[in-house]
Amino acid sequence: MQTRSKSGIVKKKVLATSTTTNYLQTEPPTYKIASQIPEWRAAMASEFDALQRQHTWSLIPPSNDQNLVGCRWVYKIKRNTDGSVSRYKARLVAKGFHQKAGVDFAETFSPVVKPPTVRIILSLVAQNHWPLRQLDVSNAFLHGFLKENVFMAQPLGFVDSAQPSHVCKLHKSLYGLKQAPRAWFERFTSHLLTLGFTASLADASLFVLHTGSTTVYLLLYVDDIIITGNNSTVVSDVISQLSTTFELKDLGPLRYFLGLQIEYKRVGFFVHQQKYLTDLLHKFHMTDCKTAPTPIATTTPLSTDSNDALNDPTPFRSLVGALQYATFTRPDITFAVNRVCQFMHKPCNAHFVAAKRILRYLKGSLHKGVLFQPGPLALTAFTDADWAGDPSDRRSTSGVVVFLGHNPITWLAKKQHTVSRSSTEAEYRSLATGAAELAWLRQVLCDLKLYLPSAPLIWCDNTSALALASNPVFHGRTKHIEVDYHFVREKVVRGDLLLQFISTHDQLADIFTKALPIYSVSPIMFQTHGLFH
Repeated sequence: MQTRSKSGIVKKKVLATSTTTNYLQTEPPTYKIASQIPEWRAAMASEFDALQRQHTWSLIPPSNDQNLVGCRWVYKIKRNTDGSVSRYKARLVAKGFHQKAGVDFAETFSPVVKPPTVRIILSLVAQNHWPLRQLDVSNAFLHGFLKENVFMAQPLGFVDSAQPSHVCKLHKSLYGLKQAPRAWFERFTSHLLTLGFTASLADASLFVLHTGSTTVYLLLYVDDIIITGNNSTVVSDVISQLSTTFELKDLGPLRYFLGLQIEYKRVGFFVHQQKYLTDLLHKFHMTDCKTAPTPIATTTPLSTDSNDALNDPTPFRSLVGALQYATFTRPDITFAVNRVCQFMHKPCNAHFVAAKRILRYLKGSLHKGVLFQPGPLALTAFTDADWAGDPSDRRSTSGVVVFLGHNPITWLAKKQHTVSRSSTEAEYRSLATGAAELAWLRQVLCDLKLYLPSAPLIWCDNTSALALASNPVFHGRTKHIEVDYHFVREKVVRGDLLLQFISTHDQLADIFTKALPIYSVSPIMFQTHGLFH
């Protein structure tokens, strides 16, 4: 048999090296690759210098009673809103999975600001024409102090030549440690309290400074900060005071925050996630896919009655998690995302196809988002329910959308916990969900020192549910409803809540309860209420 070796033909072996991929446009996966590229070497040196300036650790001899935690370099390309490279960032991260509970850490929970809180602040800024500033804390976690003794190996590329066998005794909460977010949050919030801020009772990441006629609001999401207020001089003073303790970057007017793009208009501003969605399409190789007219099909409902389970459910779960974040500015996909989220435990091919359909829909509507504009200080909610809409267990889905003035600030599609025996019961449970959401939003506004001139209003398209909420009546089909849902009736009696009937055609919450054909949703109606732009 004639072979290449007998014929003297040599096939060149292609090695997978750093030259086969442009690591100036893609993050290198290992230190070995990054160390060969000047830009990434400079990023690592900058990070190491910052660690030294913060006195993050001290070198001590190793001992047998130490639980040594490893570390590694993680690389990230920071980009501008147009996709161009802003800077190369290297982060030294501790391998927190080496830590032992009760030895290296205790409490780990740390809150982040809730999406409705962000939308409330954006709505108030649009209403009052306040300045909206963005700050970034450099090496934020390094400002947190450790209460436990944690020992870490020296980082690759920066091992001390005089003491190569020593280990790092950490003094600061390095990234990757399980308690690092909590330590940073405690340090930052304690400093805010010394400046006169108070933490919101409804959202622990919202802080309010109220002195006389001056008001300043501050939102914290890990190391990203939004700050606004009715006095730009006081806002600048607060930033200066924070800069004396923390290494801050003043990024100017808010334009790009956690994947949200903010475009300032003549009146208000428009918030969308076009870059985030474009990157998501690229990640799942769907940049050239055919667009879909709706986010979810109306013909065949999703169910668990399928035997073609995915061999590897990880891509499906990754996509669904990313789509959940896309609902921040896309209420039109909320119900579809809620449906595919119900199959995370054992997804099938049909569920993956449904998740990709949402991407196909987003491909054709990348320009959509939420418009924030001036309006009255009033809370208005729309609640709806799809009775026994799930064919698998016959549970209903509640849909709620709440407006502050003309601006949508929260929306949800939530599967009810129990089976409803009638459409009245399903709608009543949806009313209860909306009332609970309004109660929380009202508490947020109270923490902001804002008080509604009138009670919040809920629009519902079921007359029987409205009667049940407004009158102390029981009969055979409703007497079994749990007592805790009757807090709606209590709020109505006390005057804390108003209920009104609305026709199904004008019910804005309908898109959060079921799959609708494209012609069933009036685009004029949604543009009027700021849901799309």
